[in-house]
Amino acid sequence: MIYREAGQFKTSYQDDNQIFPIRQDRLALTATLIAAVFLLPYFASPYILSAIMIPFLIFALAALGLNILTGYAGQLSLGTAAFMAVGAFASYNFMARLPGLPLLVSFILGGLCAAMVGIAFGLPSLRIRGFYLAASTLATQFFVVWCLTKIPYLTNYSSSGVVTVQGMQILGYQFDTPQSKYLLVLAIVAGMALLAKNMIRSNVGRSWMAVRDMDMAAEVIGFRLMRTKLLAFAVSSFYCGVAGALYAYAYLGTVEPEAYNLDLSFRILFMIIIGGVGSILGSFLGAAFIVLLPVFLNIVAHGLSLPTSVASNLELMVFGALIIFFLIVEPHGLARLWQIAKEKLRLWPFPH
Repeated sequence: MIYREAGQFKTSYQDDNQIFPIRQDRLALTATLIAAVFLLPYFASPYILSAIMIPFLIFALAALGLNILTGYAGQLSLGTAAFMAVGAFASYNFMARLPGLPLLVSFILGGLCAAMVGIAFGLPSLRIRGFYLAASTLATQFFVVWCLTKIPYLTNYSSSGVVTVQGMQILGYQFDTPQSKYLLVLAIVAGMALLAKNMIRSNVGRSWMAVRDMDMAAEVIGFRLMRTKLLAFAVSSFYCGVAGALYAYAYLGTVEPEAYNLDLSFRILFMIIIGGVGSILGSFLGAAFIVLLPVFLNIVAHGLSLPTSVASNLELMVFGALIIFFLIVEPHGLARLWQIAKEKLRLWPFPH
């Protein structure tokens, strides 16, 4: 009744192969985008846009990049924040060294630099896998942060290592208000999410999933492991690099190595675990959960008048408990819970 595809007939292969074949999904996505574009910027306060919505979208893009690598290609990575740092610092240097360079072009070039770093550090995936690969990508985190702190050229010879980014301007329009920054980030994230959705449904996505399920069998049936794995690292790092550039320009307003520490890599990993590994929707659900949870916990701690020592550690304790809960009860995360809910709605009001 509420969510049922009965009577929705497909009369062509193109209709059956569209991204959202069920009408309810298309209506829900359209309503969400209309609300995000036309309602939220005008009714939400600047605090909600700057402190909640912008970081949510940026983290969702970074989680989407990690999900491409870990969820769809099956390659573990703990260097997400490092790839974000490469994208942020590369975009800043392109803007600083090449006056007049368009902002979006600098974001793309920053993402390409992150993709090249991802390919370089993805080479060990050809010989190792699992936790050994995770340890290899962990080296990326320390190496990139070391380079950013020890090479003054990357920080424009700043003594503190913290550099204020240039203003965001596209075709003469200045993106300096919370509303304009939010709309720019929303457009970039929505476009890249749509691109990722199509990519997953293509031959590239199917090759990633074949390697994830059983790489030896994938190689036997004709998939080239080297090209498939390195392409996954490149695409994932590109997404993370663009997210890092947006993180610096639209949220922080500065580029600094400490903003892309190991804690950020683990937070993004928690997003795909809680949201759902191997799910584009799960990347957004996990990012929303991780961004909104600290706000909720601060309200609870303030309402209960908890001691400062307890309130400061409450977030870490809840994060740890939730990770254990989802790994035991529902390893596929919030996206799987939504899928189960849709299956029940298809049969409502009849019993399962």
